Amino acid sequence: MITVKCFAQVREISQTEEMSLSFHQNMSIADVQRQLCAQGEQWQKAFSLSPLIACNHIIVSENHVLNEGDEVAFFPPVTGG
Repeated sequence: MITVKCFAQVREISQTEEMSLSFHQNMSIADVQRQLCAQGEQWQKAFSLSPLIACNHIIVSENHVLNEGDEVAFFPPVTGG
């Protein structure tokens, strides 16, 4: 299993704070995104924000390959002024 956490706008749009997904060998962040997008258009809308991605608290790309037990977090890009 892997844990998926969503923050800020991604959480609001997806209506999901945290969930578990089944893990499979060579699973990447892109695979997680595809699996979530297949669950409904709220996920497609959430990912249209081009959220930042962290795996175990480290910023990664969607090509990052996961391990069993990893925590993946999606959050909107941070802006400031």
